[in-house]
Amino acid sequence: MPSFPPADDQSLVERARAGDEDAFAALVRRYSPMLMRLARMYVPTDALAEDVVQETWVAVLRGLERFEGRSSFKTWLFRILTNRAKTRGVREHRSIPFASVGGGEGMEDGEGPTVDPSRFTSEGAWTSAPADWHDDPEASLESEEVLRIAREAIAELPERQRIVISLRDLEGLSSDEVRNVLDVTETNQRVLLHRARAKVRKALEEWIAS
Repeated sequence: MPSFPPADDQSLVERARAGDEDAFAALVRRYSPMLMRLARMYVPTDALAEDVVQETWVAVLRGLERFEGRSSFKTWLFRILTNRAKTRGVREHRSIPFASVGGGEGMEDGEGPTVDPSRFTSEGAWTSAPADWHDDPEASLESEEVLRIAREAIAELPERQRIVISLRDLEGLSSDEVRNVLDVTETNQRVLLHRARAKVRKALEEWIAS
């Protein structure tokens, strides 16, 4: 039996808008795991995250006719989820609004520099490159362990850093998509991502050196 590539979001959305329940179900299957992971960053339990994801799909179903395609369906979907998750998270005393990001460029919540400033040039490039575990045959064989260490490091990050790096590096959203989903400036997005990546890199370097 010949295999066919999965339909892209646009064709699924068009079919769903025309009343094709199978197309809508395909979108639900495609994105629910990602939505669940994102919701879980804002709320304290899996049950609450499941509620947020369900509310998101209900909102999508009701609003699909009004979706004009000015952004990608994925960006629109993630923004609906984020708005609902933030509301639920604040209600559960878990979430800090992204609007409260502050402290100046490169700073957050009063923290100092993530890595030694001497490792950067005045233009922001690395003066001494971090250890590259991809060149280590033994480390390459332990890619699952590397991923575990990275995920553990991400889980320990402040909420805003954790969300930005998860969207960029785990879910594959672009810089523009993350800015649209979270409604943050390019500067804030870049600062949060840099700080998050630096901390994860540091955790991986320490694991390699151990």
